[in-house]
Parts: sequence; C-alpha cells; structure tokens
Amino acid sequence: MKSVRSQLLMGLIVGLGLMSILAGYGIFQSAREEANELFDYELRSVAISLPQSVADAKLANSNSGEFEGLQDDRVVIQIWDEAGNLTYHSPPGVELPRQDAGFQSIEIGERHYRVFGLQQPSRFVQLGQPTFVRDELALKLASRTLWPLLAILPLEIALVLFVVKRALRPVNTLSKSLAARSSETLTAIEKDKDLPIEVQPLVESLNQLLVRLDNTLRVQRVFVADAAHELRTPLTALKLQIQAARQHEGPVYDGVLLRKMEERVNRAIHLVQQLLALAREDTEASAREGKVDIQEVASRVIGDLSVLAEQKGIDLGLDCENASQGGGAVPVSGDEASLTTLVTNLIDNAIRYTEPGGRVDVLLAKQGDEVCLEVIDNGPGIPPDDLGRVLDRFYRASNSTGQGSGLGLAIAAKIAAKHRAGFTLLNRTDRTGLRVIVTGLRAA
Repeated sequence: MKSVRSQLLMGLIVGLGLMSILAGYGIFQSAREEANELFDYELRSVAISLPQSVADAKLANSNSGEFEGLQDDRVVIQIWDEAGNLTYHSPPGVELPRQDAGFQSIEIGERHYRVFGLQQPSRFVQLGQPTFVRDELALKLASRTLWPLLAILPLEIALVLFVVKRALRPVNTLSKSLAARSSETLTAIEKDKDLPIEVQPLVESLNQLLVRLDNTLRVQRVFVADAAHELRTPLTALKLQIQAARQHEGPVYDGVLLRKMEERVNRAIHLVQQLLALAREDTEASAREGKVDIQEVASRVIGDLSVLAEQKGIDLGLDCENASQGGGAVPVSGDEASLTTLVTNLIDNAIRYTEPGGRVDVLLAKQGDEVCLEVIDNGPGIPPDDLGRVLDRFYRASNSTGQGSGLGLAIAAKIAAKHRAGFTLLNRTDRTGLRVIVTGLRAA
C-alpha cells in the first residue's frame, strides 16, 4: 500500500537532488565558459607580447630571464620562421602540429589542447594549452558556489519533512477521528478549518455516504420491526390452531381446521413475499434501465393470477388496443422485475378486494412517448378519508376485510416513483370500485 507521505517525501527529496545536480552542472558549464574566455584572452595576449628575440635560436635554448613566466609546462609555445622552420619550442618533449591562425581545438594522444596561432610578418607563433587546466579552474570557480548549495541541502530536506508532516496533520487527525468512531456512529464528519481543500471533497463524499448508509440501516430496522410485527399475528394464530388440533378429534373438525391453517400459511407466505419485495425496492435508489414489454408482463401476471380470479368468479381481462398496433408489444424503459412486481400487486390487490362475481380490467394506453397502465375493479373502493394514507406501509383501509398485508399499494407506488412515473388512486364515479393509474412510463 502506497503512502501519500512517503510519495511526497520521495518526490520532493528526489526533486531537490535532481535540481541540485542540474544547478551544479549549469554552474560548472558557466564557470567553464568564463575559464575558456579568460584563458583564450591570455593565450592571445601572450602570443602578441612575445618578444622578437625569441626567434633567435640561441636565446631559445638559453635560460634568459625574459622568458620567465612563459616557460610553463602547461603552455606549449612554438615559433616558426618564414621558411617554416621551428625556431622555438617550449617546453621540450611536447610537440603540437602547426595549425591555422586563430583558435583551434585539437587532440594529441589522450590529451586535448586549445591552440591559438598568430601570423606575424617574420614568423608564425602558436601557443597551446591542455584543456584540463581550464577544467580545473572551472571546477574551482564552481565549487565556490556549489559548496553553499550542498551545505544547505540537509536543511532543505529537513524543511521538506517538516512541511509535509505539517500539511498532512489534518489528514492524520481525520484518520484518527474516523478510527475512533463506533460502528453505530453515522453522524456527519465535522470539517476542520485546517483541512486541506483537496481533502474536503473526500469528507463531503464520506458524509453523503454516511447519510445513505444511515438511511439504509434505518430502513432495515423499520423492515425488521414491521416484519416481526406483521408475522407475529398469523404465526400466533397458526400456533393456536395447532394446539386446538391436538385437543380435538374428528374428521369434520380436522378438515375445517386444516383449511384455516392453510389460509394462515398462505397469508404468511404472501406477507413474506411482500416484505421481500419491499426490502428489494428500498435498497435500490433508482430503476435499472432496460427494454420491457409491459403488455407481455401484464399478460403473464394475469395468467399467473387467473386461478385466484376463477376461484372468486371474477372476470379478469386485458385491453391494450390503444397502446399497440394490432395487440403487439408495448415496450417501455425500466426494470422488468420491478415492473412485474408492480403489475402483480395492483392486480392481486384488485382481486383480493373485489367481491365474488366482480370484474377487474387491466388497461394499457399510449400517450405520446409515454405509456399509461390502469387497473380498474368494482370492489368497495377506498373511503375518502383513507385515500391519503393507504400508501403508508401496513395501513389497511377502514373497510378492509383483513385479507391483505397493507403493503401492495405501498410497494407499487414506490416502484412507480423509481421509474419517475405518476401513481394515482381514484374511486370510480359510475359505481363502487377503485381505479389505480400509473402514468408516465417511458416508451422504449
């Protein structure tokens, strides 16, 4: 795992080192240019100021004092006469080939020389100097500047360590604060005024995550509490019926009791299915996008619930002529599983609350780029005072027969909201019954 502190320190220290190296190289090159200019000037000056007497071979081989300072083994002095004869050579043992007039750079063996040639009326003067002399001077000049830079490098590193540690202190404080939190502490993280601007978006994202997590946990707690409350009643009744079966005998009584027990079990199963559907819809903030044939979904659900409708003698039908061409597909955008749950809950709810021999109609209609789903029954409807509350979880209308769980409409409304669709409950005006209208399903 990479540490931000280590990366910052490594980057800054390596950067300082590279900058020091580049600065040293630049200083050395600058000093070398100055040394070259200085020594070129000296070579030219010496060549011009050489006395004419140097051309006398006798003087050339003498130790006359007038050559004092010129006979440096690091400066090669050569003089040729008009005939091209070498008349002076100092120091002995070092010979440089004659070059053209002006400055030249040559290489003799493993040594490099800087050579200056001067053509005079009666002679040609050539001075050569090994380049290491210039490098020595350049290094000496550069070291005067480099040593102070190298001396303060440890101070710069120490300053970098201090600045990085100080800059990361709010981050370390935030880390310790989060580590000290318990698993139940989901309150927002307080923003320290010293917190770096770069870290503030992270804190904001964490706070948003904590809010979502808190909402999720709250929903789960409510779900568990509601599930325990709603399951307690049918399971308690089932337990009492089992105890009664142990105390009584007789096929007639046993048959009646078994039917009641089956009803209790079916109700518990239905309640568990509704609770699971509610939990699934609560955990998903928005519907997953996909192409769903809502006509095919409605037909499939009607087929699944037709047995329940037949048991009560209810006429259950689907009308989608206004939504498709010739009864074909009616594609909408949404999540197929959620839309199936929505249609199932609406039709199941209508069948449960419609009296035997009644009628339930499922209508699909296309309105521009949107599809409308409507489920109409001729049951008792919903009292006006209860219309505003029947979408609450586990709420049953005052005229309810107690067959439902109080979750069907709440789940359907939540699914519609996730699909950004409208959800409306209306009592029928032509007779008793309820109209449930889902508008705004986007056609795909």
